[in-house]
Formats: sequence, structure tokens, C-alpha cells
Amino acid sequence: MIVQKFWSAFMAQINKIANVFWEADPIAQMQYEYDRAVEELKEGRTGLEQYRGLVERVTRQVSANNAHVKKLEAETKAYLKAGDRETAAKFALELQKAKTEQAANEQQRQMHETAYGNNLRKIQHANSKLVELKQKIQKYDAELKMSSAEAEIAKLAQSFDLNLTTDFGQIEAVIQQKIDQNRGKVRVAADLSEKGIAEIDAEERMQSVLAEEALTNFEVELGLKSPETTRIAPATKDLGPAATDKAVEKQTN
Repeated sequence: MIVQKFWSAFMAQINKIANVFWEADPIAQMQYEYDRAVEELKEGRTGLEQYRGLVERVTRQVSANNAHVKKLEAETKAYLKAGDRETAAKFALELQKAKTEQAANEQQRQMHETAYGNNLRKIQHANSKLVELKQKIQKYDAELKMSSAEAEIAKLAQSFDLNLTTDFGQIEAVIQQKIDQNRGKVRVAADLSEKGIAEIDAEERMQSVLAEEALTNFEVELGLKSPETTRIAPATKDLGPAATDKAVEKQTN
């Protein structure tokens, strides 16, 4: 009783392991069953070919019996016509044996032909079933792969729900933060680039006024203009920034 329980428990574990491998790749399992059926069908076809050889041999014997019976019939008739009854009787006895053998061989031939025809139909039917099984395996394989792909796509669609509670959402927030920082740097650089523009414009205006004064003084020296009609600022050899600004302001007024 205890041994039987141990054996039952052991077989249950073996069955569990077998089910794991069975369910791991059902398409491979179906392909294995298909390949095994193909091998069995090949063996059956080989046996059928051998059996057909037996049928052909019996058929040949029946043909030989038919020819032998016809020959004995002809010889028996010939001896009867010739009046040789004793010889005719011998051939008649041989003819009787030949016909008995002919009937037995014919019966065997019909039996073997019937068996061959039945086995041939079985193999043809099995072959058609194998074709259907092959198509079914291909269909199931395609459907299984498609359903697996659809499941992966569904999982992927869920993972691409871009909100801050997911890794993708957090990554997106970091990227947006970096974009904002880069745009801030660009804006600061643009704002800083405007610093000193007013000073540069004032300096350029001052240089323009000084150049005009220098040209006017040169014209006075050449006598092209008189000092009385020309307002000339007092010449200074060294003008500071304040004096220069005052001169520019006076000239512009």
C-alpha cells in the first residue's frame, strides 16, 4: 500500500514535469507529432509496397494456372478425339487438380487485392489528414505568434502612458527641464549682448562730432572758412572724458 502511494506520487510529479514541457511550446509538440505520423506513414507505405509485391506474385500464379488449365483442356480433348481414353483420363485428372489450384489461387488473389485496396485507402486517408494537420500547424503557429505580438503591443501601449508616475514620464520631465534650461541660457546670452550698446552709440556720436570739429578747423586753416563765421571749440591737447562729453554737448547745441 505504501509503495503504491509512493509510486503514485512519483508518477504525479513526472506527469507535472511532462505537462510543463508539453505546454512550453505546443507548436513544437504538434510538429513532433506530425513528424512522427509522417515516419509511420512512410513505414506503412513501405509495407504496402511489399504487400503489393505479394499480390503481384499471386496474380502471376493465377495467370500461370489459367494458362495451364487451358493447355490441359486442349490436350484432354485432343486425346479423346484420337480415341486414346487412357491418356485422356490422365490429362483429365491433371486438369481437375489444376482447376482446384486455380480456384484456390484466385481466391487468394481476390483476398489480397481487397486487403491491399483497403490498406491503400487507409494510407491515402492518413496522408490527407497529415496535409490537413500540416496546414493546421501553420495556422496555429501564425495565430499564436500574432496573438503573442498583440499581447506585447498591448503591454507596450500601457508602458507608453506618459505621465509623471511612470519611468517614461519622469524621463520626459527631465528632458523638458533640460530644454527649458538651454532656452534660458540662450535668453540670458541675448539679454547680455545688449549691455553696453548705449555706451557704444554715444562713443560713436562723440567720434563723429570730433571728426566734424577737426574738419572745420582744417577748413579755417586753409582759409575756406573764416573764424568769425565758424564756431570752433577751444582746442585742447588733452581732453578728459568729462571735457570731451561737454564739448560734444556744446557742439551739438
